[in-house]
Amino acid sequence: MKPSSIVSRNRNLATLNVGQRKSAPGRPVAAHRGRSAARHTNHEPFAAPETWHEPTDASPKPRFVVEPPGQGYVHPVTKDEVNERIERLPTVFTHELEVIQFSRMTRKRHRFPCYGMHWGWSIYLYPIEETLVEMYTRAPLPAQRIEAEMYGALWIHDKEGHWRLEWTRAAIKDYYLNNILIHEIGHLVDNRNSNRDDRERYAEWFAIEYGYRATGGRRARSK
Repeated sequence: MKPSSIVSRNRNLATLNVGQRKSAPGRPVAAHRGRSAARHTNHEPFAAPETWHEPTDASPKPRFVVEPPGQGYVHPVTKDEVNERIERLPTVFTHELEVIQFSRMTRKRHRFPCYGMHWGWSIYLYPIEETLVEMYTRAPLPAQRIEAEMYGALWIHDKEGHWRLEWTRAAIKDYYLNNILIHEIGHLVDNRNSNRDDRERYAEWFAIEYGYRATGGRRARSK
């Protein structure tokens, strides 16, 4: 496990000590980026098993593992798009990143869906419905609604009482490249927080600072 302590909101991240590269034994706890609590309750923990990728230090750049997304699903971003986005980040944030895996949709992941996960020195990105429409039986939390709309998605409450989250191709690419990916990298570099809530708050801040704001914020997305 990486060492942990509190990281303040206004800390200059470029100067953070991100720790010794892969020096700690064992497997760090996984951190995942949920899609929406409307899909499941807090009594149903996320439990999607993943392939563990051992650290190698073999290359200064992460390698990609691409699995087929599964019938009815699509990977919303490509290897080239992810690689280009990573190269725009300071290397202090990415030098520990070894593997980026585009994972397939499975039955269990369909029950407990998420967009991405960080585990060890790997980031896993999950597919989305090829229609780019997600169906929910309960209303999104305010924060979930605001976040999706920040990137151009549209929440619709239909006559049957269901909620739909509709994406355009441009919006879902933006969301994965400038939120999900950056959020998981935030977990990767966070070697100071051990509490789950603190780690999540830090990753959310990191995604806003180095994803949303770094790419123009609301002004760039309102054109």
